[in-house]
Amino acid sequence: MHALSHPDRPALTDRTALARNRDRANRAGMADFLHRIAVDEVKDRVGEVNRTFRDMAIVTGHPQLWQQAFPQAAIIADTPALDLPPPGSLDLVIHAMALHWADDPVGQIIQCARALRPDGLFIAVCPGNQTLSEARQALAEAEAEVAGGLSPRILPMGEVRDMGALLARAGLALPVADLVSQRASYRDLIHLGHDLRAMGEGNAMASRLRRPTRREVLGRAAAIYAQRFPDRDDPSRIRATFDLVFLTGWAPSDNQQKPLRPGSAKMPLADALKQIRDSE
Repeated sequence: MHALSHPDRPALTDRTALARNRDRANRAGMADFLHRIAVDEVKDRVGEVNRTFRDMAIVTGHPQLWQQAFPQAAIIADTPALDLPPPGSLDLVIHAMALHWADDPVGQIIQCARALRPDGLFIAVCPGNQTLSEARQALAEAEAEVAGGLSPRILPMGEVRDMGALLARAGLALPVADLVSQRASYRDLIHLGHDLRAMGEGNAMASRLRRPTRREVLGRAAAIYAQRFPDRDDPSRIRATFDLVFLTGWAPSDNQQKPLRPGSAKMPLADALKQIRDSE
């Protein structure tokens, strides 16, 4: 996950390039298979809560798709300063497929948490650290071999446990982080690149290479990819991993369940485990 923003630290995301990538994808007919998975999973999580959410907002860079999925929600652009309603106005905030582009992910979650009423629900979904791991390895090895160096090509993304810790840092209670992993099949590396652009997920890192990648690098990367990561069902194709991390937390409230104080257990852990073994 991106490091937190700092006045002396350069931005990791080029917001102008990110907006351009998203606009291009929307105009061309966005490739939305990851978003459709994310939408279904978020709906399942909301449906498991025995509550009717009346005041909700969705923070996203893909407003049309998420507005269709949640027509009653206010759509908020994922700018660094979120245009959310006043504190305590909402009972549900969804941060949808945009947290990975935030220079300050904790700040994004804090802003969402402030907009929640006590016991309001926050859900975030974004790609996790194994996303595009195959492409990352193939491109890095090819560029080092052909060009003698590396340039930023695929956004760094966080591990599920690290991302789950962001919820507590943002002051949310009962934090939960879980992962849904998807495998996709592509003809080759170029086909994968076209699909990423169609998702609006092209390289928008501020430190990216500002000139076209050498053809020799792409050709070598495609060969490495095909050799090391063939699709198991069709070895003439390649596989690509997409992890989706889901974060769930609640605005603190007096009527929520509370974890026990350290040392307040009625029975030592060793005794509890012994009772379980004796009963088997």
